[in-house]
Amino acid sequence: TSMTRVGDTRGWVRDVVRSGLLAPEEAYAEIRGVIAVDHPSLDADATAREWIDTARREWVAEATSWADPTDYERLQAAFASLTQRDILVLQGCADHWAAKGALTDSPGLRGVAWFVPSDVWHAIDEAMLEVNVWHPDTANAAPGDALLDEVLGVFADAGLAARFDEGRVEVTARWQRRPEGA
Repeated sequence: TSMTRVGDTRGWVRDVVRSGLLAPEEAYAEIRGVIAVDHPSLDADATAREWIDTARREWVAEATSWADPTDYERLQAAFASLTQRDILVLQGCADHWAAKGALTDSPGLRGVAWFVPSDVWHAIDEAMLEVNVWHPDTANAAPGDALLDEVLGVFADAGLAARFDEGRVEVTARWQRRPEGA
């Protein structure tokens, strides 16, 4: 039904806002565009602004009860550690082609850890971030790999449970990025 589609779109808006992957004006443009296409009977401009404002208010209110540090802050500590170890971290990158391009453009890296926006949305809703880990030649890290063991160790050192499953590292973490200015 159209109400289900509206609910789905509002849930997506919530995740886009909370992910923090896009600057506010970029998020607005993307959200407005989706509303215009998926819900042509709605005023895309006004609806986008209303839904973003509502999602932000709920996010700000909810964030006051979050633990310190949040899983998001632990993730950022792990990502900083990986970066110091010459493992490129791409948060919310477009796709595997973007990850491959970034790896190709950065010689001397020991690997790349990357995930797409929908992985972040899953971590917001389900507390599980799936991270791809590749060697410099784009080969997937695999059990027994020193690179995989190192990445898993970095997540553990940050206080996050992580395991390798079906080609990706599953990090038990809720993406609780704190709202700017809240």
